[in-house]
Amino acid sequence: MNALITTALLGVVLMFTGLFVKNKQQIKYIAILGALLAFVANIVDLQTISGGGSKVLFGMLEVSHFSILFNAIAIGATLLYFILCGSAFEKVGEHVADYFALIFFILAGITMTGAFSNLLILFISIEILSIPQYILAGADKQNLKSNEASLKYFLMGSFSTGILLMGIALIYGATGTFNVTEMALGTGELNPMALIGITLLGFALSFKVSAAPFHFWTPDVYDGSPTVFTAFMATVVKAAGFIAFLRLFHVTFNGGNMSSHWQLVLAIITAATLIIGNFTAVFQISVKRMLAYSSIAQAGFMLFGVISLNQLAVQGIMLYAIAYSVGTIGIFAILLKMKDYTFDGFNGLAKKQPFVACVATIFLMSLAGIPLTAGFFAKYLVLSAAIQQGNLLWLVIIAVLCAAVSAYYYFRVIIAMYFKQGDANVENVTPGFKVALFVTAAIVIILGIFPGLLLQLI
Repeated sequence: MNALITTALLGVVLMFTGLFVKNKQQIKYIAILGALLAFVANIVDLQTISGGGSKVLFGMLEVSHFSILFNAIAIGATLLYFILCGSAFEKVGEHVADYFALIFFILAGITMTGAFSNLLILFISIEILSIPQYILAGADKQNLKSNEASLKYFLMGSFSTGILLMGIALIYGATGTFNVTEMALGTGELNPMALIGITLLGFALSFKVSAAPFHFWTPDVYDGSPTVFTAFMATVVKAAGFIAFLRLFHVTFNGGNMSSHWQLVLAIITAATLIIGNFTAVFQISVKRMLAYSSIAQAGFMLFGVISLNQLAVQGIMLYAIAYSVGTIGIFAILLKMKDYTFDGFNGLAKKQPFVACVATIFLMSLAGIPLTAGFFAKYLVLSAAIQQGNLLWLVIIAVLCAAVSAYYYFRVIIAMYFKQGDANVENVTPGFKVALFVTAAIVIILGIFPGLLLQLI
């Protein structure tokens, strides 16, 4: 699996780069070239499979069209993240090369979340993408909130890992195998041990994607971590968690006897996530903390792709992954340029930086699900998948009402930029940064008008 090997090797290369390259901008460009190399290496993997088939490696990893496409989305979003936010790494601390190396190690874990064929690989992938995040969360050594965020994330993450392992152990006890395609838990008599194991796996993965009521770590960790790392943790990493969720529950636990039980549990979690995430975001005074709660709300919409057992759900969660990741990375890149993270800090931004305010509006409208943006079709597809499922109409109604609530807090930022008087304190915006923002906004608009460009690849 080229993407896994390439990202792991790039992590090692970046670690040694810090010893020999002292120019921090050069380190950024090396990381960008590395991400490009990983993207190309991943696409080359298409030659190893024919048609819609797949290739299983040692019974552990399954290279398929699905896994390659998700890897392309994850690595492409990371490349965009490096271009937009890479310069901010040096503001966190001196070890810039190590920060890039940790992100490549996270990518190595991410490449396994869409391709695992064995529950042990699921566990390993979750740990590989989690442990570097604990380090990045506490990278700002002089900031007490960053240290607190790292400790909270580590303790809560370790606790959820224990739940994950217990779930895996119970499922192994019920089936006698770790192979996700050999379990056949959707057929035959209902096994209480397997059902408890599935529930524990669902709880553990809900923690990783910050779904309620397992979301309590998210606001403090996202708010306390350096903003530049929060942008990555809240986007690409979260999308990887949902891909693992999707693969596990669609491939392994998809069947009449089992699915009817875990669908109800996940539906309740989805409703709680939508309600708590959206209504709590309304009362925030910091844009960064608002985005933390909005990421919880977005997790609620992405859960529709897990509980809806049809092809439309797969298309929806893939489009959601790229729409949410690109839009959130864009708005965080702009937030990094702001001196004040409160809503008042955005007052008058449209007069001082009209282009930045324009693209920020596009990103926020996409997150809110406004038509002609990628976020609209992403929400449309996951909700359509739930309606197609047939027994989730009540949940769709809750989601639509919560989407209306989300428009309120996203438009608070737009109103501050365009209709309130103030002098937004923004750092120097370079022409290169504007070009990168333009490309990011173009992706959001193009996928909003022509979503088929992506959907036909799935």
